[in-house]
Amino acid sequence: MSDPFDLTDEPEPAPAPRGRRGDASGAPVAPPSTAYLDGLNPTQREAVEHTEGPLLVLAGAGTGKTRVLTTRIAHILLTRRAWPGQILAVTFTNKAAREMLERVAAAIGQAADGLWLGTFHSIGVRILRRHAELVGLKSNFTILDTDDQVRLIKQLLAAEGIDDKKFPARILSGIIQRWKDRAQTPDKVSTGDDQAEFADGRAVEIYRQYQARLLAVNAADFGDLVMHCVTLFQQHPDVLADYHRRFRYILVDEYQDTNVAQYLWLRLLAQKTQGTPAAHDSSLPPPPPPSRGRVGEGGPQAPHAGVEAPRPSPPPQGGRGHEERLAPSASNICCVGDDDQSIYGWRGAEVGNILRFEKDFPGAAIIRLERNYRSTPHILAAASTLIANNEGRLGKTLWTEETEGEKLRLRGVWDGDEEARVIGEEIEALQREKHALREIAILVRAAFQTREFEERFMTLGVPYKVVGGPRFYERQEIRDALAYLRVVQQPDDDLAFERIYNVPKRGLGESTLKTLRDIQKTQRVSLFEAARRALETDELRPQARKTLGDLVKNFERWRTMLDGISHVEVAETLLDESGYTEMWQRDRSPEAPGRLENLKELINALQEFENLQGFLEHVSLVTEGNQNANGDMVTIMTMHAAKGLEFDTVFLPGWEEGLFPNQRALDDKGLSGLEEERRLAYVALTRARKNVHVSFAANRRVFNQWQAAIPSRFIGELPQDHLEASSDAGLYGTASMGHFGSMGRGGTMGRNSAVAGSGGRGGLSDVDVDADAGASDADWGPDWSRARKLGAGTRPGSTSVYSLGER
Repeated sequence: MSDPFDLTDEPEPAPAPRGRRGDASGAPVAPPSTAYLDGLNPTQREAVEHTEGPLLVLAGAGTGKTRVLTTRIAHILLTRRAWPGQILAVTFTNKAAREMLERVAAAIGQAADGLWLGTFHSIGVRILRRHAELVGLKSNFTILDTDDQVRLIKQLLAAEGIDDKKFPARILSGIIQRWKDRAQTPDKVSTGDDQAEFADGRAVEIYRQYQARLLAVNAADFGDLVMHCVTLFQQHPDVLADYHRRFRYILVDEYQDTNVAQYLWLRLLAQKTQGTPAAHDSSLPPPPPPSRGRVGEGGPQAPHAGVEAPRPSPPPQGGRGHEERLAPSASNICCVGDDDQSIYGWRGAEVGNILRFEKDFPGAAIIRLERNYRSTPHILAAASTLIANNEGRLGKTLWTEETEGEKLRLRGVWDGDEEARVIGEEIEALQREKHALREIAILVRAAFQTREFEERFMTLGVPYKVVGGPRFYERQEIRDALAYLRVVQQPDDDLAFERIYNVPKRGLGESTLKTLRDIQKTQRVSLFEAARRALETDELRPQARKTLGDLVKNFERWRTMLDGISHVEVAETLLDESGYTEMWQRDRSPEAPGRLENLKELINALQEFENLQGFLEHVSLVTEGNQNANGDMVTIMTMHAAKGLEFDTVFLPGWEEGLFPNQRALDDKGLSGLEEERRLAYVALTRARKNVHVSFAANRRVFNQWQAAIPSRFIGELPQDHLEASSDAGLYGTASMGHFGSMGRGGTMGRNSAVAGSGGRGGLSDVDVDADAGASDADWGPDWSRARKLGAGTRPGSTSVYSLGER
């Protein structure tokens, strides 16, 4: 099999005879088999056979979109509408591209050589190598990775006299990539762009120098692979026209995840300028005429339900200006996606791309794939009812022919520890019933939430894996913080001291470390003691001696503080005074807020131990355990990482205001942020085949303070008829939001239970809370008594709001 991504342009093979003309010997040739269409439901088949004109396939979760895409390619090939080299199919991951190639090959019975099938980046590379000189490169240009980009930007910052400590190169690299995701060259960055103020307002100039340097060394970064193509097509219409003639069919997967640059790239390829002829091969039959009215009426395709009638294209407006020349012709572009699963706005994805499809391609047909082959009716009803609250959507309702299934389970617990305990017991019960652990997932909104579940599973001996990132205690910021604490507890810990002696950057480089190692070796002392002794010599530069002296004094002071205040307060003080927390607060990368949340969760973990030594011993034990586990394991991951996956049973903890929906998303984006959070809830619910467990806690501990939490508004948007709700003892009146207001201690809400009021208290029942205002601690249950001893300041039913990120 030849490489489908080969950069050479080999001529297409001679076409095989068609129809009744017969083969070379004169024997008649039978029409191609339609076995590849077997098993498609009517709407899927319509999406496959509607080949002419722009088409948007709205494919809900679990509706078989991958099969539709691959069968559509096979259909185009087997009905000889196009050769492989006339088909462009774009995906978001290499894995998806490989799977599509394999499925197409299986459907047509041979390798699909010549297809232009790959990710945006791989197709971009292929195009750029053919026309590199037109964007200032050579065809053998190098593609830089992230580290190369940062290193180059560091050089440019240094040349401009800009302090890399104050304005880190990695942050500027992220800003530049976000500009490229919007197809903004240095000349196109708006003067009002807040990010242009980075590096004392010189961010755009550094961007300009960065692009010039890339061209000088014949290199491009990943953002260039799409942005350069946009520039190429915009500035060289003859090249664009060549690709218009080349590609008879364009197919796009996960269209809702496209960013601005990818969107422009696709529009330029799909919207042919008026008068640009389509590629034509006389050996291929002409395509069937575009249908009018419903797809299938009056044409060669059988009518099916689920397609909206194409809208006629507007007539030309006269003249030969730019607008007329760019008016779209009837391009055969098929975009498959789900606006309800657009959850990557934080990395540049624009849900508006899929919402404006009909405007971009007048006359487009829309087919909705709504039959779900994954989840139970209860799960689908819950997900559909929830997402219907979004205003910015095209609309569809998932359904299934299945009639069995359990209701979603909704549970309120006292706090995060109790939530982890309850979920752990549920999983143990499933394990006893012979359920495979690999079919169980815990999906969290934020990465810091994994810590309590990891520690619980370690205690229970339940094997697990964290997908999409390292385990909690293996994350960079946690290992850094632990290194600080280890040096405080045990100054002879050389590995810990070496890890953080220059974190954050203090100007203590390799030369300083070499001096310390020389002293360590000759005097046989620890690195920390070597640092102390180095201060008494003249082997260090004056600035290095002062900085190292301050660090040594700080560690000695923090160690002394353990005798007077709690280890938790020492940890908080250490993270603040060392500058470590500030380092991440100044970091503008998308990962920085999550790292700060993880540091707060580390403080929460410290509170569960009497002293620092006990905590560090615990961490050593949990990080050693489960290292060799493989095979059958529970999966812990964020909701974002779970997209595209499915499990029999899904646990969804932490459904509380401020945590989910995430307060930062609401503050930054308002209504659009809320709607993306709701889409994330929809994605999380639809990962489950059989069972969904939603839970929330009445209280969360943030740093050293207890805060009462309010159940997520998304809980109030779930349909009661599809829920089975329960609450642990001690949660009387805490969680109503339309579900729990009348539930007694330890009770279970029936379908006809009364609904609590929501008068001004975030859905909490005034009557329930006030009625028990004078109850004793014993009346509130054992959890309340335990929390009082730990310093909780509110009882269940309190109206203080938990807001992630606030102390």
